[in-house]
Amino acid sequence: MGALGVNDLDREAILAEIEKLTSSSVLHGSESLCNLLRFLVKQTLDHPGSTVKEYQIATEVFGRAADFDPRLDSTVRVQTGRLRSKLAEYYASDGSDDRLVVEIPRGSYHVMFHYREPEPRAPEPVAEPPAALAPRRSLPHWVTTAVVSMVAVISALALEFALRPAPQHAVVAEPPDALQALWLRFFDGPEPPLVVYSNAAFVGRPETGLRYFNAATDKNAVPLDHYTGVGEVIAVHELDNLFKILHRDMRLKRGRLLTWDDAKTSNLVFIGSPSENLSLREMPGTQDFIFKVARNGPRKGDLSIVNVNPRPGEDATYFSTAAVPIREDYAVVGLVRGLTNTQHVLVLAGLTTLGTQAAAEFVCRTRRVEELLSGLGAPPKGPFPQFEALLRVRVSGGVPVQSDLVAVHRHK
Repeated sequence: MGALGVNDLDREAILAEIEKLTSSSVLHGSESLCNLLRFLVKQTLDHPGSTVKEYQIATEVFGRAADFDPRLDSTVRVQTGRLRSKLAEYYASDGSDDRLVVEIPRGSYHVMFHYREPEPRAPEPVAEPPAALAPRRSLPHWVTTAVVSMVAVISALALEFALRPAPQHAVVAEPPDALQALWLRFFDGPEPPLVVYSNAAFVGRPETGLRYFNAATDKNAVPLDHYTGVGEVIAVHELDNLFKILHRDMRLKRGRLLTWDDAKTSNLVFIGSPSENLSLREMPGTQDFIFKVARNGPRKGDLSIVNVNPRPGEDATYFSTAAVPIREDYAVVGLVRGLTNTQHVLVLAGLTTLGTQAAAEFVCRTRRVEELLSGLGAPPKGPFPQFEALLRVRVSGGVPVQSDLVAVHRHK
């Protein structure tokens, strides 16, 4: 049976079903989701046919302020998506025998109810009436011959089919242990991980020359924020291929559009350094290897990676090649804590876009991730501790051709 209007169902039966849902093991402990479910059901019952607004849910259920802007805060959409998934999980497990089903259609905050159809019963076999007794008549000879020939052909085809080898089904390979150890944590949230790529602010025009926007000297200039490096493009391609191997999805967003709500509710992968991926300047990032513009010395004004706590054999500062073409770059790979203890953040950042590409390629290759596990003193199958690693990247013809692990710092 399709979805029914509220008037078609017993209100008490609906409320009883909601209590079963909120008391179930699936929703137990998810107070915010239970509150959201009760609110949406009450609105549907009390105001049938009306549409519940995202603003109303944000302010009345999640306590958002009156200036709530859904373009900047996706809490309602994220939480409703989680609730939708929990309902599907409940009716596939604890509520598999419930006749009344509660659903929230995608793209809507309106609750729908319907009764499940009872399982169809197999029809009772109908007894054949006894054949009337009649004198047997012999068939003509040509009919008998045709029937015998047909039976022979059918038997031959059946034998040929039976002797054919069974079709081989494709076997889906299990992703390598090292890749699973590093990456599967990024899929433990309600949404796929958010891959955030850099798009620095520039001024000028491609025809006459572009340069980084400087807030102190470019107050009257209109910044252009729709450019990104070739390394970031290839990095996204590498991650997309990796996630296919892991049978997972990802979401993509440019850095300047990242919101605090994204940062609080999503596992994040940052592509690009804080010099171009500006959202990294406001997020918890790497602590041992940080990006900093040199204020003195022969490389004054150039971007560098500063080793805050150098260990024996490590340098304090790292620069890419001073002249063009770039022949050597450095990059940071960091698995660090997010805004909450349950979030995961991976930083893939080079001094140039080529180093960023190399960092992404490094974490997408089984052998390199195994090398990283070894450098951390972790077992081949993980688990991965939080860490920061520094890569030296050899570049030829504008392409990173070799990456060497220079330093690995394990976090406590």
